[in-house]
Amino acid sequence: MDKTVKDYKGYLIDLDGTMYKGDEPITEAPAFIERLRSAGKKFLFVTNNSTSSPEDVAIKLKNQFDIEAHENEIYTSSLATADYLKTLGGYSVYVIGEKGLQQALEQAGFVVDEEKPDHVVVGLDRTLTYEKCEKATLAIQKGANFVATNKDTNLPTERGMVPGAGSLVALIEKATRVTPTFVGKPQSIIMDEALKRIGLTKSEVLMIGDNYETDILAGINNDIDTLLVYTGFTKEADLINVKEQPTYTIQTLDEWVFTK
Repeated sequence: MDKTVKDYKGYLIDLDGTMYKGDEPITEAPAFIERLRSAGKKFLFVTNNSTSSPEDVAIKLKNQFDIEAHENEIYTSSLATADYLKTLGGYSVYVIGEKGLQQALEQAGFVVDEEKPDHVVVGLDRTLTYEKCEKATLAIQKGANFVATNKDTNLPTERGMVPGAGSLVALIEKATRVTPTFVGKPQSIIMDEALKRIGLTKSEVLMIGDNYETDILAGINNDIDTLLVYTGFTKEADLINVKEQPTYTIQTLDEWVFTK
């Protein structure tokens, strides 16, 4: 990286592929977060992962990867989805998703309706069944809003690239012929809410992530500078023919230098 680095006040930071990779630690991540704290920088973990609650994510970061994190420093696609649904009206939902999504919607005041909900919400669900897909499809056909937590078709793990929420959403989309509203990165919904949470403007923050299609486009599409780190999904060769490049690229987080 040979560009002059701007002095950003805040950082929006991806998790999987940036702070860790599946169940494997990313060596440079704990020290990077320590450096941010020491420099007095604001930061918010912004993740498309809808399966875990912010509390669970913070515990995982600390216990499994030795990364100091607090619940209020984590903004998930589940929280963003709940915030978005509150703007639409209607209080009933049918959910394909795990604990993090179910909990976020429940805490926001939504109730489950399997027959004729106002909204069908689809996130990653590792216990997905045909019956769940059938209920979601029929509800959308009856007029329910179709909302998806995120577009990620794959997740980087120590075993390889496994199916992500976007793959499940595609199944429902194909069955209903209805295009969902996506909430997570690279959409503006989650980015606008993240900026509200961190209390900074677009020009004052940097989006850091490993995935060009989600993290980096989230920045590019929303006029936020970006830093792509090659520790997860996107590789250097993937950017050769890409017109809109990240603001910065680095191999590992320890290459990033900022001023206090």
